[in-house]
Amino acid sequence: MENNNSLKANINSRLCKGCGICVLFCPKKIIEVKQDKAFINNIDDCIGCRQCEYHCPDFAIVVGDNNG
Repeated sequence: MENNNSLKANINSRLCKGCGICVLFCPKKIIEVKQDKAFINNIDDCIGCRQCEYHCPDFAIVVGDNNG
């Protein structure tokens, strides 16, 4: 698992059903569910590992370059 600090998780709240699977798989523990939606507490701590993206059953998470 390569650490690429330019890759960050993005959560599409319209697609997210708040199942919490991403919370379980995030190695940095920066995702939590608030008001039935996944939320990233500190995006700067995201290591771009894609575990949340790979395990999201609703395809609500995409890991990509947030720098434009």
